[in-house]
Amino acid sequence: MSNDLKGKVNRLGIMGGTFDPIHYGHLVAAEMARGEFNLSKVLFIPSGTPPHKVNRDVSAANLRYEMVELAIQDNPAFDLSALEIERIGLSYTVETLRVLRRAWPEYELYFITGTDALLEIFSWRDAEEILTMIQFIGAARPGFDASDFLLKVQQEHPETQGRIHYLEVPALAISSTDIRARVRNGQPIRYLLPELVRLFLQKHGLYTAE
Repeated sequence: MSNDLKGKVNRLGIMGGTFDPIHYGHLVAAEMARGEFNLSKVLFIPSGTPPHKVNRDVSAANLRYEMVELAIQDNPAFDLSALEIERIGLSYTVETLRVLRRAWPEYELYFITGTDALLEIFSWRDAEEILTMIQFIGAARPGFDASDFLLKVQQEHPETQGRIHYLEVPALAISSTDIRARVRNGQPIRYLLPELVRLFLQKHGLYTAE
């Protein structure tokens, strides 16, 4: 990490996602980003009706919100927002960032996402505006060489120069898709996600009927 990143203060990390369900991959990425980039806090924002997942059944927003709440309750640096799930209609990232920019004007915003999702940024609504409001932290599994990937992004989109950062994160082999499949197939999921979230899935019978 460069010295200029270390010297700055007042940074808000933003962890958006469907969180269906939230798991240790999300939590480890958020905590490592917080430490590596000196984030004051990380705000988890469960998506409402994500436009890229309209063809997949997504668990009810209130259930996904409760799972995140259970998962982060023991970390004082983590916070939770219902901003997107309270929004009517499709939920676009740029609308969320406009709200956060107004609410946290003295903060630098850092959006934490997987490196595989970074190329999708440029297909998001008002992508150019997003890049002026926020910096990105691309979380990747250990052993993933992001240098060629980041070079390609910066060559194709020079406006991202210095605004996309790479972070190697253990536990990223865990995925919500795999957890849902395991539940559906009666396979164990213990230790892939917080125990309170596992018990929540069990209590509400989530993913068993997919």
